[in-house]
Amino acid sequence: MANFLAKIFRNHNFLSLANNGLVAVLGFFSFVVLVRSLPTNEFGEWVLFITTLNFIDMLRFGITRTAIVRFLSGADDSEGKKLLGSNYVINAGSTVLLILVIVAINYFFKDSIEQSGFSLFFDWFPLVAIINLPFNNSLSVLQAKMRFDYILIIRTVNVGSFMLFLIVNYFMFESGIIVIMWAYIITNLISSLLASFLNWDGILHIFSAKQRTNKIILNFGKYTSGTLIGANLLRSADTFILGLSPFLGVTGVALYSIPLKLTEIIEIPVRSFAMTAFPKMSKASIEGKKKEVMRIFYQNAGGLTYILIPVMAFCFIFAEEFVTILGGPEYRETASVFRVFCFYGLLLPIDRFIGVALDSVNMPKQNFIKVVYMTMSNIIGDAIVVFGMYYLAYVVSFVTLLFIGYTNPLIISETASVFTMISVLNMVAVITILFAIIGIFVGSYYLKKELDISLRKVFSGGLTFFEGIVKRRINNQ
Repeated sequence: MANFLAKIFRNHNFLSLANNGLVAVLGFFSFVVLVRSLPTNEFGEWVLFITTLNFIDMLRFGITRTAIVRFLSGADDSEGKKLLGSNYVINAGSTVLLILVIVAINYFFKDSIEQSGFSLFFDWFPLVAIINLPFNNSLSVLQAKMRFDYILIIRTVNVGSFMLFLIVNYFMFESGIIVIMWAYIITNLISSLLASFLNWDGILHIFSAKQRTNKIILNFGKYTSGTLIGANLLRSADTFILGLSPFLGVTGVALYSIPLKLTEIIEIPVRSFAMTAFPKMSKASIEGKKKEVMRIFYQNAGGLTYILIPVMAFCFIFAEEFVTILGGPEYRETASVFRVFCFYGLLLPIDRFIGVALDSVNMPKQNFIKVVYMTMSNIIGDAIVVFGMYYLAYVVSFVTLLFIGYTNPLIISETASVFTMISVLNMVAVITILFAIIGIFVGSYYLKKELDISLRKVFSGGLTFFEGIVKRRINNQ
């Protein structure tokens, strides 16, 4: 039994799942405390800050993150040091460039920004970007080295310390959003200092960077950066467009963030298995083992789909309870949005692993094109729904209330506004399902040119995933 447990705790899939699971749990509780610590409008501003920060981080680290994982996984010690140095130099340069752009935008358009919900981001991004550079670098480097145990440590320090502050603040100090922002900065500083002190971010190899390794990363990364940016935009475009809406604004952002956060928790096993599968698939691809790449693809995509079916059914049935636990009774109306996301959750494994397979077989351009199709369909669909269908939904809600017997014009107007907001949020969630389907078909079309894959074999591959688990369990007895 002891040997069996030891094998589990050394297993990369387990460590990756524990990493994403524990961090998600800590992030979940932080989110719950934040919802209850801030007024709705300030909470909406915080969601916009985090969403925009994550998107800009994709601009900073997208060009290197996938590239460093792919090339470092098969590099010798000498080449590895050069790649680590190039990774740090490129990320530092992109950070400085983006800080200059954000400062310039904030300077020339300060009045407009202050009237929007994005002022928190523009005021604080330069400081946050400098402080969290080593922390973000370490995540890429440690994934490439398959050190998910170290990732677990540093992410727990980062998210856990912030959660502890939020809990203490909620029960004792009741500080506002500015103090919370300073706490966020300090926790990121602690994480970055730890990463640099232990050289998990590769800072000691910064002078080993060579023009050749810079080009290797940049040539591969010019497509993967677009892929990561597009993938992040897929998740954040809804929030951005809702935040820009004059009808929904930060209130719509706050309401939508509750079911969206629950969906991010559902993504944990998919993201965890993708983190461990990508280095393995890349190594197999470099060695010319296409059948091994296909085997990993089928087993992971199929196995996770089967795992998520009962999970999604459970979430669909108890949607009201989940959104109430996370956001409180005032967010109960968003349960219908979460139910729509449950269908999206079933598409996640296949879509995610198609992207992983494209990158692993050195087809980052095709993966980028896949994400472009998905992103454009999402943005166009969201814009039509949020800006084009708001008045139509309001009129339908207003007439419906009159028809069922409401007579007070003020009550009718207020109730219609609530119904309209939830209706629009539901339609935005439906767009999420549509772009996932588009991504699956476009990605599989490109992948078939390199690997003779069949989407039907995903389900039989999922069965072999469970057969493998049973055989390993029997052999260990």
